[in-house]
Amino acid sequence: MRKSITAAGLMLLFITLSFAAWAQSDSIAATIAQKLATKHSIKIDNKLVSYTATVGTLILKNEKDELIASIGYTAYTKDGETDNSKRPVTFSYNGGPGSSSMWLHMGIMGPRRVVVNDPLPNGPAPYKVEDNNYSILDVSDIVMIDPVGTGFSRAIGKAKNIDFWGVDPDIKSISQFIKNYVHENERWNSPKYLLGESYGTFRSAGVADYLQEHFGISVNGVVLVSSVLDIRTLSFQPTDDLSFIVNLPTYAATSWYHNKLANKPASLDAFLKEVRTFAFGEYASALLKGDKLSEEEKNKIADKLVSYTGLGKDYWEKANLRVVQPQFSQELLRGTEEIAGRLDSRYKGISQDQLSEYAFNDPQSSDISPAFISAFMNYYTTELKVNKDKNYNTGAYVFPDFKWDWKHTRSNGFFGDASTPNTAPDLKNAMSTNPRMKILVLNGLYDLATPFAGTEYTFDHLGLNKKIRNNITMKYYEAGHMMYILNTAAAAFKKDVAEFITTSSK
Repeated sequence: MRKSITAAGLMLLFITLSFAAWAQSDSIAATIAQKLATKHSIKIDNKLVSYTATVGTLILKNEKDELIASIGYTAYTKDGETDNSKRPVTFSYNGGPGSSSMWLHMGIMGPRRVVVNDPLPNGPAPYKVEDNNYSILDVSDIVMIDPVGTGFSRAIGKAKNIDFWGVDPDIKSISQFIKNYVHENERWNSPKYLLGESYGTFRSAGVADYLQEHFGISVNGVVLVSSVLDIRTLSFQPTDDLSFIVNLPTYAATSWYHNKLANKPASLDAFLKEVRTFAFGEYASALLKGDKLSEEEKNKIADKLVSYTGLGKDYWEKANLRVVQPQFSQELLRGTEEIAGRLDSRYKGISQDQLSEYAFNDPQSSDISPAFISAFMNYYTTELKVNKDKNYNTGAYVFPDFKWDWKHTRSNGFFGDASTPNTAPDLKNAMSTNPRMKILVLNGLYDLATPFAGTEYTFDHLGLNKKIRNNITMKYYEAGHMMYILNTAAAAFKKDVAEFITTSSK
């Protein structure tokens, strides 16, 4: 005779099965999550710093407690620190979107650094890797994060990589990783910082807000390296003149550097102040008039554009006073059969098509990528002892289905997803709800990928309360997007970031 199961029995069975499933899930997670720690030391500013390098993965779960991602990271923690409340930790990543953290890792953040002949050609191996005297490891622990699809990070369980490839899921997954790392490593009471580059700055604005709203984690500071929070400043959208206005000062800096100005000013800073005034004044006013701009006004503006960029008047007139970045990079050096760089306009590359209207490749990226990739992979497998059978993706672009979803909930205007992606509202909210949070913005004057005037425009339009406007500090370097590959800029970068962390963590 079969016995009936009581309600209490059913509940006990459910609890038992649930616990078994949870235990199995945790067992799988523990198997997937891995750590490899090695001991090292380095001299920074002539002071010996002993540290532990940990290459590992952390597991993310969804709201149903299902495994969804394994996130790879490299952490550098200073040995001998006994009070985590006095030891800051900086979470760092690159951009893309779709890039691993290799660039910041091997360029400025990690204790070892690849040396490049900036801005001269580097060529093939061998490449030089040296102790990084510009690392912030002396003032902060460092956690380099690789988003899903990059490094060793992958979707697991029923999840797919593409589930994480978008503005909102990327912000959420990186925030989850940071919370998990903080919890696992007992860093709840440590001063915390975010340091992202390029799209990583776009991410950081969202992460700072998400961490606070969802996990109760307030960060002490955010370092924005080559910043873009409002994609509109880069997009050169039809009938929208903003991108042309904010790019002009960087066009002028580039022309100044390459000696393309008829009357080159002695001071770059003074010159750029003048160009900014023109760009946001006469030039902006002229563009906003559109087809109502008179020929006399157009002629006057064209003359000014020639004097600030060195491009011919006929070229500016044919372009209707609007030149997009790939056109500028192609046209500036046309007579030399070269093109100017995008990430760093000091770089020059061979123009393979003298009739082309646009520069389709980037000389800086083409030149330094082999050095960074080769040096990083060798460093990972030799000094950090990472198993050679591990497949580290320097970018998610290796996946045929890689595609970014640009929808962002907080930036939605009256037209919802049709709005241009913008995480400036996230940063404004994070700063307003955490008024002690500080922002450090690092700009390269020769950066045509994220022009400095676009960043200035964005911060000038945040609409911040007057009490917290002084929480933002801007710094400028006579270098490009990856300003730290220039040794003098790397030294200034270290000084600026170290002082920022030291002063804001007290």
